[in-house]
Amino acid sequence: MTGPEIAIAIECDLWTSAVPEAEDLCRRVAAITLGSAVEALGDLAVERCEISLVLADDAMVQGLNRQYRGQDKPTNVLSFAALDDDAPEPEDGPVLLGDVILAYETTVAEAAAEDKTVANHLSHLVVHGVLHLLGYDHIENDEAEEMEDVERSILAALGIPDPYAAEERDAPK
Repeated sequence: MTGPEIAIAIECDLWTSAVPEAEDLCRRVAAITLGSAVEALGDLAVERCEISLVLADDAMVQGLNRQYRGQDKPTNVLSFAALDDDAPEPEDGPVLLGDVILAYETTVAEAAAEDKTVANHLSHLVVHGVLHLLGYDHIENDEAEEMEDVERSILAALGIPDPYAAEERDAPK
């Protein structure tokens, strides 16, 4: 194996209209995220990791969100981690980390509302989704801060502005 296996499925053709290089962008950002989050991988070598990314539409994401999270609405990104903390890791071969599904309409609307390019927002959501596969979460404030710090670091390495800067600027003091 020469690197992580990153499968990309484009289920909504609008992605390639908005971001012509969407497939290559997602693959590159996911690989960089995996390589940057080696602590979360523990003893698992990045080269053995396997993930899938699905570029979907809001309808598909809403259906998955309803089915698996009980929320009948679209969201920008869903992550379905395949690793179970209690399950032993296979000794050799690829290790499926899980799936990340991104919603086109929600992502584009958020990018416009936040004055970001679709490519930059997509990159942020890929980083965010892959980090969820690695066990990062943002339910508790300390977890959210840790996850956001890792996201900021990865995005800065990619030349993408801090996606949380506006939130902090607008937060009540």
